[in-house]
Amino acid sequence: MEREEAERKSASRRKRLQYVVGGVLALALLGGVVALAAFGLGGGGDGGGGEARQPSDAAAAVELPQQQTGELAAAVETAGCEASSPEIEGSTHETKEFTAADYKTNPPTSGNHAPDWYEDGIYAPGNAPEIGKQVHALEHGRIDVQYKPGTPETDVAKLEALLAESEGGYHMLLFQNETGMDAQVAATAWGQSVTCPRMSDDVFDVLRTFRTSYIDKGPEDVP
Repeated sequence: MEREEAERKSASRRKRLQYVVGGVLALALLGGVVALAAFGLGGGGDGGGGEARQPSDAAAAVELPQQQTGELAAAVETAGCEASSPEIEGSTHETKEFTAADYKTNPPTSGNHAPDWYEDGIYAPGNAPEIGKQVHALEHGRIDVQYKPGTPETDVAKLEALLAESEGGYHMLLFQNETGMDAQVAATAWGQSVTCPRMSDDVFDVLRTFRTSYIDKGPEDVP
């Protein structure tokens, strides 16, 4: 009887130990899942860095010029802008710090890029998405709109309003250029570019028709 009682107590201790170990393992697993979600290691999101916001209520109230044409070529000519379809430079994901020198166009329209991408929205000056992640966003069918440093705040507000008029900036990014582009304002899609040397009312026709022509046309269909 004493031996049976000792074995019973030993078995009870083993069972309690199994519960404790199992609980620790479960917590560790849960922590790992949380970490993956936080750092975007599961294949989504911006992978850190800049933080985007959506167009403000004030932007929605900004009055923009009425659209005069739905033809991109006509809009480009009227505004004195330049549209181009550069050759695709590549699409490989690389874990490196990309710079403007890695691309043949400024701003870039394609090429090897970072594995992560930046979310849709508006980025404050000095907080522009990393260039390798900008390009990845293009691969997902996004439109990148960027303006030259020193652009008046009134013009930046109008660009924000442009995003607001299309489902709150659906599949678009707006940020200050940090690659030394010559243009005052530019819009890029995967394999497509339009650059404008100055801001004017006619530029908004260019940006609207470019958006209509190329949004969601990237090689990767990502919501």
